[in-house]
Amino acid sequence: MSAAAEVGVIGGSGFYRLLEDAERVELDTPWGRPSDALAVGQVGGRRVAFLPRHGPRHTLPPGAINYRANLWALHELGVTAVIAPTASGSLRPEVAPGHLVVPDQLVDRTWGRADSFYLEGPKVAHVSVADPYCPVLRRLAVEAAREAGLTVHERGTVVVIPGPRFATRAESRWYGAQGWEVINMTQYPEAVLARELEMCYVNLSLITDYDAGLEGRPEVRAVSVEEVERVFASGLEQMKRLVLSLIPRLASERTCTCATAMRDAFIGG
Repeated sequence: MSAAAEVGVIGGSGFYRLLEDAERVELDTPWGRPSDALAVGQVGGRRVAFLPRHGPRHTLPPGAINYRANLWALHELGVTAVIAPTASGSLRPEVAPGHLVVPDQLVDRTWGRADSFYLEGPKVAHVSVADPYCPVLRRLAVEAAREAGLTVHERGTVVVIPGPRFATRAESRWYGAQGWEVINMTQYPEAVLARELEMCYVNLSLITDYDAGLEGRPEVRAVSVEEVERVFASGLEQMKRLVLSLIPRLASERTCTCATAMRDAFIGG
């Protein structure tokens, strides 16, 4: 394929463009069409493919995104590392709007999403996702964020809810009581599908709000679409600069287990 790429970037809410002078690549996959055509170009000598997760005009809610098609399309272009910025909510007072979290864990609270490339057989795969995010990409992302002057939390657990509605106060209190830091609607199954394709994957959670407010702080309002859009828009250029500075740091050889994730995963077939 002429439009090859090494690095994939999946843009979240409000993050619909990244590359100038990019080639648009239309792909079909065994699981249908991805969210949009892929924009393929160069950053720091690396070939990069960009895909807006929700479509170019944010027409796809979290539960309607074709995650399998998106990841497969990137894989077809040769992508081995995926950077995934997202707008996310905070469950902890110390994780404030405007901060960046680079999660090391996730908790899935979704249902009904096609979450594996092996649901239909003929093989059955049991892939290990004990550590769902690439430790090498996480370290590089934290280093780049600190050099950019961002307030960054170098680890955290993101709980993934179905959406498109936001959480109730009771749900948000429960998630926070578990010690989880971040709430989001799209990290599952995206991160796990990347692992099934043996691609390194990192999430950059830009905190846009306190999910349902803060206990004992009536002046901190619950999340609203307007607040998410306002905070994300104010941090969008900084997020783009972070992604663009991170891409050249990605070495062609990475010491991690992502690239061998499926080696012992199959039973039968």
